[in-house]
Amino acid sequence: MDIATSMRWTAERYPHRRAVGGASPMTYAEWDARTDRLARVLLGIGTSPGDRVVLMLQGGEPLASLHLAAQKAALTSIPLSTRFSVEELAYCLGDCDPALVVTDDTTADVIADAVKLLDLSPTVVHVDDLTSIGDPGGRIPAAPSEAEISVMLYTSGTTGKPKGVPRSHRAEHAAAVAHLIQTGQPVGAVGLGVMPLFHTMGMRSLLASVVGAGTWVPQAKFDAEQSMDLIIDGGVDTLYLVPTMYWSLLQTGRLGEARSVKRLAYAGAAMSPALAGKLVAAVRPDRFVNHFGSTEIYTFTIGPDGARKPGCAGRAGVFSRVRLVDPDPDARPNQLVEPGERGQVAVSMDSPEAFAGYWRRPDADAKSIRDGWYFTGDLATEDDDGDLWVSGRVDDMINSGGENLYPEEIERSLANCPHLAQVVVAGTPHDKWGSAVTAFFVPADGVDSQVALELVESWVRNESHLPSLKRPKRYVAIDAIPTSAVGKVLRRRLVDGDYRVLADTAPDPSPPPRSQR
Repeated sequence: MDIATSMRWTAERYPHRRAVGGASPMTYAEWDARTDRLARVLLGIGTSPGDRVVLMLQGGEPLASLHLAAQKAALTSIPLSTRFSVEELAYCLGDCDPALVVTDDTTADVIADAVKLLDLSPTVVHVDDLTSIGDPGGRIPAAPSEAEISVMLYTSGTTGKPKGVPRSHRAEHAAAVAHLIQTGQPVGAVGLGVMPLFHTMGMRSLLASVVGAGTWVPQAKFDAEQSMDLIIDGGVDTLYLVPTMYWSLLQTGRLGEARSVKRLAYAGAAMSPALAGKLVAAVRPDRFVNHFGSTEIYTFTIGPDGARKPGCAGRAGVFSRVRLVDPDPDARPNQLVEPGERGQVAVSMDSPEAFAGYWRRPDADAKSIRDGWYFTGDLATEDDDGDLWVSGRVDDMINSGGENLYPEEIERSLANCPHLAQVVVAGTPHDKWGSAVTAFFVPADGVDSQVALELVESWVRNESHLPSLKRPKRYVAIDAIPTSAVGKVLRRRLVDGDYRVLADTAPDPSPPPRSQR
């Protein structure tokens, strides 16, 4: 099944059902007509089926409609991150060589700067110019085959240059169906569309809503108070967010007013038991799902009961096959770890949700794909129930005094400390230990940063129940935890010293903070 046909069939079944919520609602018949027109516009200004089109917009309905229009025009949609630097954008544009770049008021200048760095000169148009064209001109082709590329998403590039991840129509449709099944999202569900479409979570929220004949309530950019207005006023019953967004919604003090919310799901980062408990108390959801996956293969595993087993990644999704193998970077998929041992997560490439390989990156393919299995770089253990518990990344492991320690395991304990609001654990250079377990934390509201150092350190020593080996050897109070555009913690920036110090137990930190914003 291709995405264009999915959209058309849903519009045929439910032409008068609300498809888009918010300030400018549309029925499925209206959205189908709007995306048809945009598809003809895209083809009428010089693109041809099979071309790549970069969509560089803030978000919301205009971006979603252009993405769906690209599917109908048999174009490959490439939504790029609005958080990319000029240099990163220039790299991505040069890498994908688009026939067209669409911008809006928030991105026109940065795209213009990026194009100046390129040898090629793609056609750049403003979204308002597309919507104002009188006669679209283009003719919509036959529906694309399910093997054709629907979308190419670029990874965030936190450890190197962004990588293009081409995904077929088949993979996109299978991922949407899996999402509906795994989250228990019924026909006609109402979801908040705030996760950016350059991220797999945002794309899945949109497409699952289309396939499931739901209502997608757009929010171009996350703002917790505005989100609460949309949730309450729009009768949103389904939320799929990263943990940092849930934390922000809780901070509004209004989440308990959202009586319509029945389903919670999260992905992108681990959720602490403390945060999970607060969400359960505020919402009392019927479903609370932890989705563990990636851009490359949408679903690895599903933790279906975030209330009973908070933080548990669960077991393989409906279209997935997962195993734990030796943590060695060069391990093969048949090198399974013993029950209860920590291993790296490998996922079968036979999943219909899987990509076929990176865009023009055979080196990345060789590193991540072996013998038909995708090596995720994540570490996990399996409990007695057969469920997985993710314990960090292979690259994040801290070797301190010859012992291998795992940041997320320590973070889960520290998250219960009442004197901090957020915490991330990373290894920093140390003369004696080689790498010292370091707790970077944001003090709780109203707690002086210097006082917070003493309170947190005392709590860890007396109440955390962490063995001395795993207790942080250094505590750093900072103003904010660095995150990506979708709320994923950028641990590497902390290791590199890119943060603003409020207080530090190390009198002479090494290396010194690179940024004192």
